Amino acid sequence: MTAVDTAPPAPVAIRERRRPRSATLGLVVLVALLGYLVLVPLIQLLVAVAEGGAAAAGNAVAGRGLGSAIVTTVVLTLGSLAIAMVLGVGMAALSVRLPRGWRWTAVLPILPVVAPAVASVTGWAFLFSPRSGYANALLRMVPFVGGDSGPVDVYTAPWIVVITGITLSSFVYVFVRTGMLNLDRGLLEAAQVAGLSPGRAFLRIQLPLLRPVLVYAAGISLLLGLGQFTVPLLLGTASGVEVLATRIYRFTADTPADYAAAALVGSPLLVLGIALVLLQRLALGDQTRFVAHSGKGAWRTSRPVRWAPVPLLVFALVAVVLPLAALVVVALSPFYSARIQPSMFTLANFTRLFRTPFVLDAVMTSLMASIAGALLALVLGYLAATVIHERRWPRTARMLDVLVNLPLGVPAVVYGAGFLYAYSRPPVVLYGTDAVIVVVYLTLMLPYATRSLLGARIALGDDYLAASRVAGAGPLRTHLQIVVPLMRAAIGGAVALMFVLLTHEFTASLLVRSGTTQVMGTKLFDLWSNGSYPQVAAMALVMTGITAAGVVVAMAASGGSNPLERL
Repeated sequence: MTAVDTAPPAPVAIRERRRPRSATLGLVVLVALLGYLVLVPLIQLLVAVAEGGAAAAGNAVAGRGLGSAIVTTVVLTLGSLAIAMVLGVGMAALSVRLPRGWRWTAVLPILPVVAPAVASVTGWAFLFSPRSGYANALLRMVPFVGGDSGPVDVYTAPWIVVITGITLSSFVYVFVRTGMLNLDRGLLEAAQVAGLSPGRAFLRIQLPLLRPVLVYAAGISLLLGLGQFTVPLLLGTASGVEVLATRIYRFTADTPADYAAAALVGSPLLVLGIALVLLQRLALGDQTRFVAHSGKGAWRTSRPVRWAPVPLLVFALVAVVLPLAALVVVALSPFYSARIQPSMFTLANFTRLFRTPFVLDAVMTSLMASIAGALLALVLGYLAATVIHERRWPRTARMLDVLVNLPLGVPAVVYGAGFLYAYSRPPVVLYGTDAVIVVVYLTLMLPYATRSLLGARIALGDDYLAASRVAGAGPLRTHLQIVVPLMRAAIGGAVALMFVLLTHEFTASLLVRSGTTQVMGTKLFDLWSNGSYPQVAAMALVMTGITAAGVVVAMAASGGSNPLERL
């Protein structure tokens, strides 16, 4: 037997080294820090419930609307999920069969993510407000429609469901399209040889193989739907449409804040979120059953469909172009009305906006907190991904895997209430400072940083680490000089992706903000509440521009690929 045959594999040799005390101490510190960031806000909510006792339960169910809020939450979640899955899967199926000259349209379904949700919702309101909406004004010109208002009322529950579903369809599209591009083209060729039509091949071959992707996409959409806050808050408040998330916000926004009642109302969302994360894993089971990747993109051999770009263009027009166009018109107008008067267009709203000190402070706070939160999440995510991948401490690795992904299963409004309660009282009082925004952003971005870097770390393998150890380099030097440079593209893409997500974070920011600590989304909400609609539109366009710049940076850092595929 040769020496090569008797040598143990390099990764095993690495993992069998004795654990230095410094590494064990560092692991304890990492677990303690992540545990504090992720668990303390939730534990504090439980403490608030215990302190509130029966009075908190009475306040949570007092008054009218709790039963209606529960029903509306369920309808919103299931309705938006159905719309998102149909639109997302349908557009993904068309995107892999685009004609050669139209493949650029594959990026169009992702564009709704570029516009911050709070900006998109205001654009929809300017389009379909019953009396003053631009789209409604055009629809009333259609024969047999007429009337003084409508025909669409964007402030009703059905349209809130539709708008939410359109927004979530972008996430479904990203996951499903990526899965389709990774399918083995040989399976599709075999289906064609067997005489299956493209439609039957899609239903009987592609969809079953995409089960992990579909389960994950549906789970993410369901979680986002359960915690949906922006659309119901901006559109539902005027018409009395309330969901559990907005009810939680109302308890924390009242003076004095009733954290115990907020925690009790949010407990079903918390339990359902964690249950959905566990059900996802059970539904997938052994994921090796679904491996169907051969290194050849399915789109290269799929027969192009000439009309495939049309639905993608229509989706982009309805979901992105029209709301942004409405924002532009309102931002350039001296006041908001159903009539568009180009002769009165002015930049005065932007000038007035940037001359307001609080607005500039909100923009700077958003930028600085987003950068700081993304960088800190990158460091902690890298350490967590390393522990999870190397598995020198198997139990700790499994615990960390669950811990860093917990913020994905907890609605942001529940976490926001926990942050507000935890950091407005000893031992760590951060309320009223910019630091609380940074801590909130850091916690929310931990899953994205860890998932992005863990995927890149798995793809890198252990050969480079083994070679570095053989050459006498220690763990720190190996990571700084070998692993980090090789993962530069993934690190850059992760940072840019987190920056994009954070620049338009709204839900948790609204709960932890104070009179002296505002971000762009919360300032826009204040303008909306005050009825300053032209400045609302101007602020929404500023947010969209900053986020679009972040997307450009993300694509550049990712080598031109879509950074959202790293989720």
